[in-house]
Amino acid sequence: MKIIKSVRYKHIPLFRKVTSEEWNDWRWQMRNAVHSIDDLKRVVKLKKSEVKDLENCLKRFRMAITPYYAALMDREYRLCSVRLQAVPTLHELQDDIDDWDDPLAEDVDSPVPGITHRYPDRALFMVTNICSMYCRHCTRRRMVGSRDSHLSRADIQKGINYIKAHPEIRDVILSGGDPLMLTNTMLEDILKKLRQIPHVEIIRIGSRMPVVLPQRITDDLVTMLKQYHPLYVNTHFNHYKEITKESKEACERLVNAGIPVHNQSVLLRDVNDCPRIMKKLMQTLLMIRVRPYYIYQCDMSRGIAHFRTSITKGIEIMENLRGHTSGLALPTFVVDAPGGGGKIPVGPDYILSRSDKRVILRNYEGVITTYSEPENIYSNCWCELCKGKKYGPEDGLAKLLLGEKTVLEPEGLKRKTRHKKKRK
Repeated sequence: MKIIKSVRYKHIPLFRKVTSEEWNDWRWQMRNAVHSIDDLKRVVKLKKSEVKDLENCLKRFRMAITPYYAALMDREYRLCSVRLQAVPTLHELQDDIDDWDDPLAEDVDSPVPGITHRYPDRALFMVTNICSMYCRHCTRRRMVGSRDSHLSRADIQKGINYIKAHPEIRDVILSGGDPLMLTNTMLEDILKKLRQIPHVEIIRIGSRMPVVLPQRITDDLVTMLKQYHPLYVNTHFNHYKEITKESKEACERLVNAGIPVHNQSVLLRDVNDCPRIMKKLMQTLLMIRVRPYYIYQCDMSRGIAHFRTSITKGIEIMENLRGHTSGLALPTFVVDAPGGGGKIPVGPDYILSRSDKRVILRNYEGVITTYSEPENIYSNCWCELCKGKKYGPEDGLAKLLLGEKTVLEPEGLKRKTRHKKKRK
């Protein structure tokens, strides 16, 4: 599978005079991001109709494309999978009836600025609103690309204090924007403070830099990061064309420093909604030692409805992965539930039927088989962990399975209101 090549840029008029030293300097890349239509014309060919559409779109949404990522775009083909993720289109102005500004209710679950605390033992810490590139499918465009600012020092300290005051939080995900837009000094200050909190076991950094600006993954950055293990990086490759010699080296630099890198793809219409594209992407990720983690169903954010596919398409893709490639190449397909319900795994049905004695299953080939249940299916666990509460569930169906709750009820049931009125 020989597809990993170095990015060429000298044939692009906008970058013809750029030296290799400039090209490999991530700060130069940031300073020279493509923001204007005039610069974009010197990277790809634009029809008059496209220019007019761009002018209208840029009145509402900004454009920023790193020179590195711009060099990956096909100059002629408008439906290039890389180009679709970077260049604004008129579709972004077509509001869908199901569009939300904050589809995942991150702001609702935010007790202090920058923190979203939804799951019991995890907290999302959005430390900046700035990205190196404005991805056209961004779910946080309510904040990213609308105002360029890092979280203030005072608000960062509020976030640190919140995490410190909640001992149930063992996993902190730094996100944004892109946390790697912070200087090494600024980022290390946050990491150092988090590592001083005894109950914070894991730190994750969500960044698209290995994909859109691999030059940011410098030796100095990696040397700093590896002081704060266990630390993980989640990145965001959506198409195998984004995997280049430069991105491979960036990911390997992290992995060689003991920092596992996982990938979170978003299922996007006309970009990667093809089982073969996804299979090649997952297999190629493993070649650069990046572990496929999630495929996300596209969120219902304002201005990105044209990227959404059916959930059925995601299930079809998973059907084409399970059994057809290595288990290492299998991500989990999830729907991040609108309204803050969190990630819901979705996939093909492999259980066809069941009774109290047998479960009938099928495999990826269509072979149907039977698994016999043990005669005594009831068991109690007497392990030392079950004697305490630390690792037990705090809510949800798991509480019902333990017998600690018998009913989960939604709020605002009409019959509850009726009964209250009668009692009065």
